Amino acid sequence: VVYVFTECNFSFLPGLGFCYSIINGPTNATVLAGSDAHFNCTVSSGWVILIWLSNGDPVLTVISSQGAVETSDRFTSKNYTGSDTFTSELIIHNTQLSDSGKIECSTQKPDESSFAFLSVQVNGSLFIKNSTLTVKENKTVEIVCEALGWAPAPHITWMTNDSFIDKSRYVTQQSQGPNGLHNALSILTLTPMDTEVLTCLADIEALPNPQNATVTVIFDNSTV
Repeated sequence: VVYVFTECNFSFLPGLGFCYSIINGPTNATVLAGSDAHFNCTVSSGWVILIWLSNGDPVLTVISSQGAVETSDRFTSKNYTGSDTFTSELIIHNTQLSDSGKIECSTQKPDESSFAFLSVQVNGSLFIKNSTLTVKENKTVEIVCEALGWAPAPHITWMTNDSFIDKSRYVTQQSQGPNGLHNALSILTLTPMDTEVLTCLADIEALPNPQNATVTVIFDNSTV
């Protein structure tokens, strides 16, 4: 989707009129906390000032005559100049959960802005208390997988020997933790018929691959 906003102005320089527009505004981004987020804003020639805002607060200004004015190490920029366009790349370093929200590119003219949304997600911890568990024949056991300090709450699934386990065999509960973080507790009920490796997986959009924790369930059919 391309948003084009046009503003013509004849007041900055006497006798000189110019017209410019935002050709491409920023696009939505989802990143892990601690990583960098990147947003681009492209304007046509004739622009004078470009301001980046995060949740309504100005964080970086670019002036055509002198370049970027950076007031924080966390918000920096790169500039790319084409034959008749200019692109400002806003880089948000070491993103935090509180950075989530609206990122706006503005030229300080009425209706001359474009925005996107930043979602900062937190990769928490995931663990199963025991790495191995021995279960007697015909005995049922509950395997507990705990996810702590995530944002948003992770999606939990279970696998055994590289195959997904049916959702009816486990129950997952979610709770709100401190500082906007989430916890999840997933309990798998199992009556093993053989030794198998169980894997608990936790996933959020920003993770390239789900985080996992494993337990080896040793099937004991001895009569002694």
